[in-house]
Amino acid sequence: QVQLVESGGGLVQAGGSLRLSCAASGFFFSNYAMNWYRPGPGKDRELVTRISSTAASTNYADSVKGRFTISRDNAKNTVYLQMNSPKPDDTGVYFCNTRHTYTYGSRDYWGQGTQVTVSS
Repeated sequence: QVQLVESGGGLVQAGGSLRLSCAASGFFFSNYAMNWYRPGPGKDRELVTRISSTAASTNYADSVKGRFTISRDNAKNTVYLQMNSPKPDDTGVYFCNTRHTYTYGSRDYWGQGTQVTVSS
């Protein structure tokens, strides 16, 4: 079955750096876009960044543009989030996500999340 396992979270000082990883299994990784989410201002999770299946395309939330970088290694079935110059507002649980489309509809798969705490 689809499994996503995040790692790399922890405590980091503002202005430092941190790299999150998400190891995927149970599906053909190189066929799917991958996303990182974190808690948003309301109840919903906020899309932080997205990378296409071939890494040809990436998208970022305005709040992280220029500071965070998403990448993937399809040989290792892993997606990364490099967090440079994090701010206290970046604190939260970061979730890896992939959305698969089936004949009956779409389904989102989530990891368990990894906590990131940015101290000022």
